Amino acid sequence: MENFQSLTVEATVNAPIAHVWKCWTTPEDIMNWCFASPDWHCPAATNDLTVGGSFTSRMAAKDGSFAFDFGGVYDVVDLHKTIGYTMADGRKVKIEFTDNGDTTYVSETFDAENENPLEMQQGGWQAILNNFKVYTEGAL
Repeated sequence: MENFQSLTVEATVNAPIAHVWKCWTTPEDIMNWCFASPDWHCPAATNDLTVGGSFTSRMAAKDGSFAFDFGGVYDVVDLHKTIGYTMADGRKVKIEFTDNGDTTYVSETFDAENENPLEMQQGGWQAILNNFKVYTEGAL
């Protein structure tokens, strides 16, 4: 088994937990935020939010030059608290949601892959989380 280094990204979303959870887990919402930069988009998403269920998000460059599917299988689904999943390559991800009334703290810890620099991976995951924050706050 490969040893992966864990990285964490985080954000405080100015929205209540139920809204944050809905935006994180509903395919129609995911398609509006699951990409790292404005020249990318998420044209398709599926989500079976159950332990053993799977999800996919299609991430694609808007100019059509590159696309890939990001996905995994759920290990943990604890409503309004924790989501854990395993990616196809065995890496693990854990997302924790902390209900603070009118705001929700989101912390996402993931196993880094070994091909790209850690700073690049952390920056990319943080950019996607920042997109999530902006979308979710705007969708209230």
